[in-house]
Amino acid sequence: MPAKTILIQNGTLVTMNKAREVKKGDIFIRGNLIETIGRDLKIPADEMIDAQGLVVIPGLIQTHIHLTQSLFRGQADDLELLDWLKNRIWPLEGMHTEESNYISAKLGIGELIKGGTTAIIDMETVNHTEAAFHAVLETGFRAHMGKCMMDYGQGVPSTLMEDTERSIQESVRLLREWHGKGNGRIQYAFAPRFVVSCTEKLLLKVRDLARDYDVMVHTHASENQGEIALVEKDRGMRNITYLHKLGLTGENLVLAHCIWLHEEEMRILAETGTKIAHCPNSNLKLASGIAKIPELLQMGAHVSIGADGAPCNNNLDMFAEMRSAALIQKGRLFDPTTMPAQKVFEMATIGGAKAMGLEDEIGSLEEGKKADLAIVDVKGIHMVPFENVDIVSQLVYSATAQDVRTTMIDGNVVMRDRKLITICEESVIQEANRIIGQQLKRAGIQK
Repeated sequence: MPAKTILIQNGTLVTMNKAREVKKGDIFIRGNLIETIGRDLKIPADEMIDAQGLVVIPGLIQTHIHLTQSLFRGQADDLELLDWLKNRIWPLEGMHTEESNYISAKLGIGELIKGGTTAIIDMETVNHTEAAFHAVLETGFRAHMGKCMMDYGQGVPSTLMEDTERSIQESVRLLREWHGKGNGRIQYAFAPRFVVSCTEKLLLKVRDLARDYDVMVHTHASENQGEIALVEKDRGMRNITYLHKLGLTGENLVLAHCIWLHEEEMRILAETGTKIAHCPNSNLKLASGIAKIPELLQMGAHVSIGADGAPCNNNLDMFAEMRSAALIQKGRLFDPTTMPAQKVFEMATIGGAKAMGLEDEIGSLEEGKKADLAIVDVKGIHMVPFENVDIVSQLVYSATAQDVRTTMIDGNVVMRDRKLITICEESVIQEANRIIGQQLKRAGIQK
């Protein structure tokens, strides 16, 4: 059967190619690839999308997400990180069933698609991870994802504490079963939670397995001063120094947060090519601090953006993350020129693709790349005037997730005119509202 073809016409294309071109034009898609970009294309197609007055952007890429926590939105507000984890999130995660984790993943994916996010790096929970893999596969989403690994630490509920060998064996089983599924949309990433909840034996094994299988490692580091104090007391050195000593730093490591870094740690991250996932709104809400992103970028570090989990944000809106990523640094450094819109939009697109190791496939609108994109309506009153302005600035400072009209992943339309195609939104909402009460009861948490 011939590959399906789609022609997007008359759009303003924010290409994010090497020249960072913004131009009027059309995009012709065959199968899952962008075949032709040009003006007034007269190519017959199975589906025509009129983007007149709309902006076509590369699909947004979030490099730190917890789909497993989408169900817990609003259940852990106004708490410090370690209290947030020990008193709310870990007990709730520990009570996940296959059904609840599946619905949580679908809930998160639906929100991400509606906000124009087409790819993520996801850390799941300890148990029932396979349910989330099924959700990603069924919805047509793109994700690097892995089972959370926890074999150590104080305050970890028995429902999450693992035997080291079992954690490793289950992670490898999931990797062998799921890596490359969905036409390559799903790729495995080892996900030790953070140093505080992992033995050195587990971390060293993860290092070796990631190299053997050529996959990435995704973990948290230096998010909170209390966390760093625990690591220093237990391992005798700070987070980044410790991970570097173990040989974990490098281009296949993605570290979420990286707020509290010494100069030497910043240098290590920059020189090793370790990827940093900046989560500004989560860091603000948990009062964890503000990462020194401009300084890290100046040193040559690679930084991308993520929303983190729904209970510490409390949404997965990449437009909100971009705006905050720009504004908090201007306020911190008293410099309105720092973190300009163009740089922030790069971090959310081609920068995210690089963090995933997919910069040759996604992150920009270019011929030969995967057809991962979003179409944004800039005609709302909060975006006007949209003529004779810098459209990238408008996207970063004025747009919201609700402005996304259509989302496409791997050449498939997954949202059309604000209606999800691969997810029954009404059903997921009903199920999430039903399940959360059961989850709270099982975890012994009272509202």
